[in-house]
Amino acid sequence: GFEFYLQNRGDGGVAKLKQSMQAMMGAAQQSPILAGVQTLWRSDSPQLTVEIDREQARAMDIPINNAFNALAGTMGTYYLNDFNKFGRTWQVLMSAEPEFRMSPKDISRIYVKSNGGEMVPISAFAEINYSSGPDSLDRYNNLSAVKLLGSAAPGYSSGQAIAEIERIAKEVLPTDMSYEWTGTAYQEKRSSGSTAIALGMAVIMVFLILAALYERWSLPLSVLLALPFGIFGALVSVWIAGMTSDVYFQIGLVTLLGLASKNAILIVEYALMKKQEGWTTGAAALEAARLRFRPIIMTSLAFILGVVPLALSSGAGAGARHSVGTGVMGGMIAATFLAIFFVPLFFYWLTERKISEQRKQQTIKDEIAQHHEHELNAK
Repeated sequence: GFEFYLQNRGDGGVAKLKQSMQAMMGAAQQSPILAGVQTLWRSDSPQLTVEIDREQARAMDIPINNAFNALAGTMGTYYLNDFNKFGRTWQVLMSAEPEFRMSPKDISRIYVKSNGGEMVPISAFAEINYSSGPDSLDRYNNLSAVKLLGSAAPGYSSGQAIAEIERIAKEVLPTDMSYEWTGTAYQEKRSSGSTAIALGMAVIMVFLILAALYERWSLPLSVLLALPFGIFGALVSVWIAGMTSDVYFQIGLVTLLGLASKNAILIVEYALMKKQEGWTTGAAALEAARLRFRPIIMTSLAFILGVVPLALSSGAGAGARHSVGTGVMGGMIAATFLAIFFVPLFFYWLTERKISEQRKQQTIKDEIAQHHEHELNAK
């Protein structure tokens, strides 16, 4: 789900907050992308107010602070001190016994001590009235604010829900009202775009390791070109399952890059070895695909069957396991049964391209050498 605050940056007080909150919730409840948009804030909660006549209290020689402390001490909000127990610090709040603070009439029985030592009932200088108003009024970024909660509707991601809330806010909120994300929605907004960076860094790391392994820059591309098959399979699998690209799926996607690279490396490494033994590029690629087919299928099937319990799990945390299991399983199936036929082709194409470039460079060098030789003979 998501959490955000509506903030009043202008005038209007509670009435302005209530009006903007109702407009925001009304529009959000009509959106098919959002579900369960609500707030725990109530603007018209029944209240019991005690209005102290300060002039009357002064005439009776009663300090105002004594009246407030008597009310707080009876109703349970009077702070005394702290004490340590079980490795934690606890506050001590004073209050009357429950039977002495259950009825509004109990307030009129509270006595306040005057400067002369006389105990005066609070009803002698205060009025007790019923009213309505907000049960609480939060402040966020030092502004009056109301907290709203909600979640994405089934079939929609949290990112789509956040974008929908932002669209509604632009349409219904006045210029002196704003919103701020908090909780997981704030973290998601703050880290938006980091997934692409993580995937990009993973691909770069794989490329650099393979470049160091093969001691050339072009050959690792035959491995990296197999990665889109795994990503495609993962996206298709979560789409078929009606799931979203959440953070758990993205973690599995980074893992999938390494697993897809492993299968491609098995083929490329063996093909390179045969090429160094004098085989032609085409024969080396076909031989590598033939001999590596069974170990790739066996190891991949073992992994796919191993993540089936994740994709079919139930109970607490099942949503996270479904995202990881479904994405990785679908991606691994595609990386195994599609990439295994294309990796030899990529190896052949890149190797032959490199050989063709080397031949052209050698031809140019030979022509330059012959030209210099003719010039020397002419002299």
